[in-house]
Amino acid sequence: MKRVIVTGGAGFIGSHTVVELVEAGYEPVIIDDLRNSQERALKGIEAIIGRAPIAHRIDCGDAAAMDKVMAAGEVYGVIHFAADKSVPESVKDPIKYYANNIGSTATVLRAMARHNVQRMVFSSSCTVYGQPDKSPVTELSPTGNTSSPYGYTKVVCERMLHDAVAANNTLKCVLLRYFNPVGAHPSAHIGELPIGVPMNLVPFITQTAAGLRDKLTIHGNDYNTPDGSCIRDFIHVVDLAKAHVKALDHMDTLSPPVCEVFNLGTGQGNTVLGAVKTFVEETGVDLPHAIGPRRVGDIEAIWADTSKSQEVLGWRTELTLRDALRDAWRWQKAIG
Repeated sequence: MKRVIVTGGAGFIGSHTVVELVEAGYEPVIIDDLRNSQERALKGIEAIIGRAPIAHRIDCGDAAAMDKVMAAGEVYGVIHFAADKSVPESVKDPIKYYANNIGSTATVLRAMARHNVQRMVFSSSCTVYGQPDKSPVTELSPTGNTSSPYGYTKVVCERMLHDAVAANNTLKCVLLRYFNPVGAHPSAHIGELPIGVPMNLVPFITQTAAGLRDKLTIHGNDYNTPDGSCIRDFIHVVDLAKAHVKALDHMDTLSPPVCEVFNLGTGQGNTVLGAVKTFVEETGVDLPHAIGPRRVGDIEAIWADTSKSQEVLGWRTELTLRDALRDAWRWQKAIG
């Protein structure tokens, strides 16, 4: 069985990817210090796959700890999720983001080199595009003019991986640029577990609907969009997780050195206010909301061109925003 190390494997996207890896016959090994996740995610994975996942509560930026895990058996590849990921927080505390996101990626790459691990799937983001001149964006759209320190850490990590491949003729990397992951596993055993006040839209929607928040604040209604709110490409987290399995499988067709980039989205933009309306329609739950000021670091509109992912990876989304909001609400009710 192919052993795959999953850094950040107890997180939102990581936990769902671990489930899909097991379904596909891989043996995921979770590395997560739970700074941005909870033990509950590991219990949820266990409930879905029928056994406790292999998990190590360590920081992937700890070189000695990573060496110990990698030395325990042959490693087929690494999926590197672990990172701080809040755009607003990165604006307030940029040094934290540069130190953790870039530093941990360098540490993982060095550990891979020491243990002759030749495959990495990297968790990147559409934030590398900044505010594009037009959407949909392709993998060849300009990157680097990001609106937040978080986004720029992804630009730097992508460059690091390209440089690492250029210097190492045995390395294969796939960079997956996520758009806006939402939803939860349909079993309601795993989902998004924000610590403190949610920074992402859907957890704030579901917490407000559950009465845990007084109201949802829409950050700006004066953008140049159909209803004045930002446009995003919301992708169901289960669809996103499945793309990582496709990326690993795709690596078997590649000859090193190689570093490929793929957009992961639905190819369709939805406004924030439209997502709120869809949630109310789907659940029948009232959702108090108000308009607030724009947030620093937010971009106006972006959605993906997913042609390359469809043609090369053989991957496309199967679930809708309505599905994602229904699953997210089921998850919220499960956790109370």
